[in-house]
This record gives sequence, C-alpha cells and structure tokens, in this order.
Amino acid sequence: MKVKTKVGGGRGTKTKTLAKGKYGDKKRSAHTIGRKRFCRLCVDKTKSLDYKDTKRLEAFINERGKIVASRLSGNCAKHQRMVAEAITKARFISLLPYTR
Repeated sequence: MKVKTKVGGGRGTKTKTLAKGKYGDKKRSAHTIGRKRFCRLCVDKTKSLDYKDTKRLEAFINERGKIVASRLSGNCAKHQRMVAEAITKARFISLLPYTR
C-alpha cells in the first residue's frame, strides 16, 4: 500500500509516495516483540499510591528524570495515571527531582 505525503510547504508542494509496511509506517523487527509485561501495582493489589513513597516512585522514573511510559513499565492505564499524578505532586514539593 502506498501513501502520498506532501513534501515542503507553501506553493507548489511536491508529493512523495512512501511504502507502508505491515504494521504501519515502520516495520517491526523480530526482537521488539516480547512477552506481555504485567502491572506491578495490580499484582500488589494497590488501591492508592502515595506521593510520599519516593522509593516506589523512583522505579517509574528513568535516569533523565522522565516518567517511564506504561508500555515500558507494564502499568495498566489506571495505575499509570496514579503514578503520573503522584510523581507530579512529589516533584512539586521537592521530594523527587525534575531532572537528574
């Protein structure tokens, strides 16, 4: 399947055709498909996540200080929202750093 995209801006834009792979624009390599990650917070049956629990929250922050995506951490959507909110609160009152 070929997709036409516009190249350049303004008047006289040219169109360029791109080949579309089986999984979208980028083809997935064999090593990226692995086993399903599980939500650690669902396994622990966590009802709430406290912003003061910095040891647990540091597991969801990478070395640059960014919040790890749910597809990498394995969190379900509900717990990922709880993690993001708790990290934001902890950063605001200086329990966690914004950057490292």
